[in-house]
Amino acid sequence: MLLLLTLLFALFQGATSAHPIFDENGALDPRAQGVWYSREKGWILEIDERGVTRWQDTQAGCYASPAPDESTPMMGQVEYRLFRPSRNGQSIRLNYLPGDASAHFERLDALPQACGAEDLSSETAVFDVFTSVMASHYSFFQARGVNWDALVARARPQVHDGMGQAALWDVLAGLLEPLGDSHTKMVGLVNGEPRRAQAGLGTTLPMIREGMGEGAWLNGLVDQLFNDVLDPGAELIADRVIVGEITPDSGAPIGYIQIFTMGGFTHEHTPGTIEWSQAELAALSDMLDDALTRFADDQAIILDLSNNRGGYDAVTRAIAARFTDETFLGYRVSVPGAPEADQDYVITPYDGVRYTGPVYVMTSDVTVSGGEITTLMLRQRPNVILVGGTTRGAFSTPLAKPLPNGWYLELSNEVFEDSEGHVFEGRGIPPVLAFDIYPEDAPVAGHKAAIERVVAMIEAG
Repeated sequence: MLLLLTLLFALFQGATSAHPIFDENGALDPRAQGVWYSREKGWILEIDERGVTRWQDTQAGCYASPAPDESTPMMGQVEYRLFRPSRNGQSIRLNYLPGDASAHFERLDALPQACGAEDLSSETAVFDVFTSVMASHYSFFQARGVNWDALVARARPQVHDGMGQAALWDVLAGLLEPLGDSHTKMVGLVNGEPRRAQAGLGTTLPMIREGMGEGAWLNGLVDQLFNDVLDPGAELIADRVIVGEITPDSGAPIGYIQIFTMGGFTHEHTPGTIEWSQAELAALSDMLDDALTRFADDQAIILDLSNNRGGYDAVTRAIAARFTDETFLGYRVSVPGAPEADQDYVITPYDGVRYTGPVYVMTSDVTVSGGEITTLMLRQRPNVILVGGTTRGAFSTPLAKPLPNGWYLELSNEVFEDSEGHVFEGRGIPPVLAFDIYPEDAPVAGHKAAIERVVAMIEAG
């Protein structure tokens, strides 16, 4: 911890914008001390010498976030480390990591008396908290064709105190199912057993999981690339990235990069820490330096995101910066009803090795989250062509809302749009040229056929 704080202090001691909440000695910056409220998050934070205490402010009551357990997702285990104060001291913006999205908080005189005033752990109270949190913060009921109030009205008679954890779980999970949103889910322990309620995984992943199994499928895809598709010398890096070349009949090589996740490139640091963030971006930079130097004279690059499961947003922006020679607005993020949350993400060309020749981005309904954000940015570039299938349509960084009984609800509250205002939540980003990459009758061989089809397009000019 001391090393982390020392690094954090060194990074920001001279900055005029972002500052560590606690310095290298654990001392609190007095400008961050106080009680802070975020409308966009429904959070109240108490920041004092003891640390950061997070309260969940809902229409059904205010309660402290339960202590994490083995089922708690990562977003429930990390806390803000950086802040930017306003000039008058009445608001701050908080960040988990440098360059990460920030959240706006307003100063309160004191913690509201309602916080912690009542026990909200009963089945009816948890139901009320759950439904009110969704009503207040979920942004896509209309886009996904769901009448939330009607769903809640039908479910409410099923809920009563004493019904038990399993029955309550089934009711809440049933409310999430119609949304078909893979970024809106619930995880927790039910009678000591881990449970997960998540829908909207598209067609490919459920097909694979019900058939050959995801492990056999992924291994088959990787083996096929190395044995039948890529030239000798291809690399599998950190089990997350494949880099190689394809030499077609013309003899002019084509670069190939497949990225499975936007992160996970290193294992030296705890995920969510400053050190982790720096190591991830440094590892990505090294990989792209090597690959793009190798591909500098290639006739095109295939960037395969057809099996990308998302990850760290800063990684997506670093990738986009490698395929442009102009500064452009990559995307805009907003939260309905909270204009203070609006943020623009401008992409500046990377000051180093870049590739601005033809880039063919392969996508499918497996492509989600960070994979879609990368696609959203790159599709705006004149040298990029999207091919394959429509992406999943789940962009929002999940808002973590722990429930009073310890279950964790994550929901989509952010709206991502491109520079022209297009929003693809719920419908996905369509390709310019559509074809199935993972057909049901050949989910492994179909990937090879899809790459061969892209190679033929490149060769044809």
